[in-house]
Amino acid sequence: MNNPPPVHEEGDHDDDHGEVFIDDSDIIHEVAVDDEDLPDVDDDDEEDDDADIPDDSMHVFTGHTDELYAAACSPTDATLVATGGRDDRGYLWRIGRGDWASELSGHKDSVASLAFSKDGQLLASGSFDGVVQIWDATSGNLRAILDGPGEGIEWVRWHPRGHIVLAGSQDFTVWMWNADQSASMNTFMGHSGSVTCGDFTPDGKTICTGSDDATLRIWNPKSGDSIHVVRGHPYHTEGLTCLAISSDSSLVLTGAKDHSVHIVNISSGKVVSSLASHADSIECVGLSSSFPFAVTGSMDQKLIIWDLQHSSPRATCEHEEGVTCLTWLGKSKYLATGCGDGKVRVWDILSGDCVRTFSGHSNVIQGLSVSANQDFLVSVSMDGTARVFEISEFR
Repeated sequence: MNNPPPVHEEGDHDDDHGEVFIDDSDIIHEVAVDDEDLPDVDDDDEEDDDADIPDDSMHVFTGHTDELYAAACSPTDATLVATGGRDDRGYLWRIGRGDWASELSGHKDSVASLAFSKDGQLLASGSFDGVVQIWDATSGNLRAILDGPGEGIEWVRWHPRGHIVLAGSQDFTVWMWNADQSASMNTFMGHSGSVTCGDFTPDGKTICTGSDDATLRIWNPKSGDSIHVVRGHPYHTEGLTCLAISSDSSLVLTGAKDHSVHIVNISSGKVVSSLASHADSIECVGLSSSFPFAVTGSMDQKLIIWDLQHSSPRATCEHEEGVTCLTWLGKSKYLATGCGDGKVRVWDILSGDCVRTFSGHSNVIQGLSVSANQDFLVSVSMDGTARVFEISEFR
């Protein structure tokens, strides 16, 4: 186990301005100053603003030294969390134990994506260095280094029944590996832009991937063949940003930069519904496993709850700034959103009401994850911290 990372207090910054060269000729005139005449230095306004933010979190992890991109809670251990960020590091840490952390070292660029295997035994970390690393979730030891993609990893996902990991890359490819054997199983080629989102279907039989090339591809994992390519009218006209697959593996919901949301039948590859109400890029989408609802979050400051039976908006949930991420709180009627204003909000999807707002972050929320026992919600932010909020009342 590695030593715990340093805890950084607000206001600690590394100065990195380089050297400044001046000549004697640059001197206009010299002024003699008595130290006692110098005014006191006030804390900068940003620090003052941060100090005024109420903090509703029960735990703050401050091991990172730059903005955070990813959070993942273990599906089997209610206190185990992984976070990754722009400081090229990932950490495994425990909720409520500020003195315990294991560094996931070795990446040479930002750690942008994290995912635990379904059995909770392994953790995959994907980085902009083009490498996926596999970690033992219990010990924090490195188990495998999976390489092959020529550019950064956009996302990582696990097969629902096995140690098979899938990753989409900025080099237009999707890779699938056997994590136990550190062996490549297939490479999926066909996209002509960065593969921005993707996943296995819950039954494990199919792969869906979305790309900056404005297409959705549906793949056969065994053969590597592209079964369907969804493109053109009435589909997206700009790059896809996010997708979600229904629990019965029949439908995939996709959002894109062009403000549009579409639902595709996975078996036929046909667009079966289009959900049009947003006015800016779609950043996150979700399908409820308990209700016939979809949810879509956009930079237009709105979360829209959709009635899928009528393809119509059920409720519009207003935010102060763009909606950047969302997560279901188990199979309950509650949903959490992360926002550009640094707030985490909990919504009742039946009423459309905001039932709780969590404060504490001072910058954009970039990821959310729920603990295995659904007692805790973990958020990561551009402010460099991960925060834990208690959500046991929203089951």
